Amino acid sequence: MTINKMSGANTHLVKQIEDECFSRPWSLMSIEAELNKPGSCFYVVEKDGEAVGYVGFNMVLDEGYIANLAVRENFRRNGVAKSLLSKVIDIAKENNLAFVTLEVRQSNTAAIALYSEFGFELQGRRKNFYRDPVEDGLILTKFL
Repeated sequence: MTINKMSGANTHLVKQIEDECFSRPWSLMSIEAELNKPGSCFYVVEKDGEAVGYVGFNMVLDEGYIANLAVRENFRRNGVAKSLLSKVIDIAKENNLAFVTLEVRQSNTAAIALYSEFGFELQGRRKNFYRDPVEDGLILTKFL
């Protein structure tokens, strides 16, 4: 398993992961736009030549925002998400960020447990933030 910085050449692989993992996946154009933003850091995990997970992370001033973290279903619970989250936190520390934050569906107990394991704490709730199905988003933050 390797973690590589995402490039324009593998955005289609991330799109496949998006389509598999999210009820409202980003379009290929949205992925490419995010990748090209200043302060954007996207990483892809590959195993045996196949993209199995990715993380999209943006740095703005001294703040870090995880846009998406997704792992293909048949590769979950194998340390892929932990590796990606560790990568983000390392980058955040290297860049002297004050915190890293994200939103997660309130029903995504596996993700919430993972983020909690890394020291993320509940900071707020976004009412009806998600669609398909409509659901609140929890704001989780790790202060560095």
